[in-house]
Amino acid sequence: MRLLSRLVIVLVVCLVTMTLPAVPAQAQCGGPSIQLSPGSGAPGTEIIVTGQYFDDGKYVDIYYDETHVATGQTDGSGDFTIHLTIPESCKGDHKLLAVVGTYIGTVRVDTYFAVKPGLTISLAEGPVGTNVTVTGQGFAQNEQGIELMYYLNDNYQTIQRRIVANATGSWETSFSIPPSTKGEHKIDAQGAESQFYEVQDAIFRVTSEVSLDKPWGSMGDAITMTGSRFVAYEKNIQILFDGEAVVTGIKADSQGNWEGSFEVPEMPAGTYSVAAEGEWTKKEDISELSFKIEPDIVLPPDEGYVGMNLTVTGHGFAANKDVVIMYDGNQKATATTNDTGSFEAIFVVPESPHGERQIIATDVGGNNATAILIMESHPPDIPTLISPSNGGWAGLMGKVTPTFSWSAVSDDSGVHYSLQIATSANVTTTGEFAHPIVSVADIVGTNYTLNATDALPDGTYYWIVQAVDGAGNERGWTAAHSFRAGLLPMWAFILIIVAIAVLLGALIRALVIRRRYYY
Repeated sequence: MRLLSRLVIVLVVCLVTMTLPAVPAQAQCGGPSIQLSPGSGAPGTEIIVTGQYFDDGKYVDIYYDETHVATGQTDGSGDFTIHLTIPESCKGDHKLLAVVGTYIGTVRVDTYFAVKPGLTISLAEGPVGTNVTVTGQGFAQNEQGIELMYYLNDNYQTIQRRIVANATGSWETSFSIPPSTKGEHKIDAQGAESQFYEVQDAIFRVTSEVSLDKPWGSMGDAITMTGSRFVAYEKNIQILFDGEAVVTGIKADSQGNWEGSFEVPEMPAGTYSVAAEGEWTKKEDISELSFKIEPDIVLPPDEGYVGMNLTVTGHGFAANKDVVIMYDGNQKATATTNDTGSFEAIFVVPESPHGERQIIATDVGGNNATAILIMESHPPDIPTLISPSNGGWAGLMGKVTPTFSWSAVSDDSGVHYSLQIATSANVTTTGEFAHPIVSVADIVGTNYTLNATDALPDGTYYWIVQAVDGAGNERGWTAAHSFRAGLLPMWAFILIIVAIAVLLGALIRALVIRRRYYY
């Protein structure tokens, strides 16, 4: 009986204990308890909160420094497991409280999590020069004099100084990864209140790097790739274009640096991957680069002329597509590309002004390329005037339509001539007549006969000729030659006819009279 009474008393004590506002983490009499794993770390640490000896099937609320951070429920044995992340908070111990329902109220059990300073980084790996943002948490409230350090050449080097934490012990800054060897490098910090050994460091992995002198080009262009932070003296490095080796046998120097050049291969227009790998450095360890093959057309001659057969060769267009070739905005030829996006087309260069002439090739996919043909600018020689001769005459009388002739000149672009006639030898600064009465252009041959509408009354005239080639090149006009149209004016001709008629009449009369006298 006495033993039974003592058991009842112990049971009552235990029940009273369970209803108290709070109890130690390790309660006596097999009471409720919570544990943390891990029990310390920087803000952002993932922890597991486990509880035992609670009532079964009850809701659990977890508070961190009186802020609700997680919710759970006990199982059939009165246990629970809750995962949570330690929020932003200052260095030191922080209270973690579990509030669990019971059949007669709630029970509150607490413990402490030790916050330690630590670092996180925005990027875990990359080449030298990568911009990295470092976040510090768990430092002392408003801690000053924080230094950020980077492990380099077997020693820590200070990257930034005088960093100040905020009221929750956090701060943030950015820096570029300095020249470093390939591999892992620690990033650490220390401050006025946080010792170097206390801070949880971060790791940045410096990777090998390749770069191109330009990310685009056309077939045959020389492209240079530069590699850095490969293994020292690494051999058998090769450059891969779209997975195929275009350069092999490259060797790195003592710093793991190297350089190699390749020509853009004959492939259709598009964007391709360019990578590198060596004896120890795998292409998977290096970020691939993108290279864009652009369409291009080539014209063999540096200078062209009217009437020539011009060959247009294109590369880097879409494969097996129709292409239209335009010359100064006018379509002159069509072609079809092959499997590698190349084509060839030939057309006759039309008459066009000297200087730069634009040729554009466009495929049905919208790929296009432009080239410039330099139309020749060599003017033809000045011809020699032949007929009418200088000071000569043309026709007998009245309005005449003489034929003008001159010597032929030659030019690659073909030649046509211009003729001017004037009543005065006055010329402009360019050599043409100031007041021409007849002006004829684009004469194909070396002679021209005036039309009846341009017939010349009797008088003195001057004439000049100019040679112009198919590209519009002209050297200048000839010197003016004079000639007389008609040997006599009409009145003089009539007077002569009348005089001759009178003379003939008189002569006939005299003969008749003489004949009569004789008989």
